[in-house]
Amino acid sequence: MSIMNSFINDIFEKLAAEAAKLTRYNKKSTITSREIQTSVRLVLPRELAKHAISEGTKAVTKFTSS
Repeated sequence: MSIMNSFINDIFEKLAAEAAKLTRYNKKSTITSREIQTSVRLVLPRELAKHAISEGTKAVTKFTSS
């Protein structure tokens, strides 16, 4: 379980760092779902990125509709 936790934390840090770079590059001060989606595409391999984006979009849609 500890290994899985380390893996998830590592992926989270990579995605957050990439999203922060994209935010700075676009001269914005807020990380939005668009930066997160782009960082997922850049960091994760193809099929895993597709599934992650699909699940993320579903979660954001569910959150905003309630």
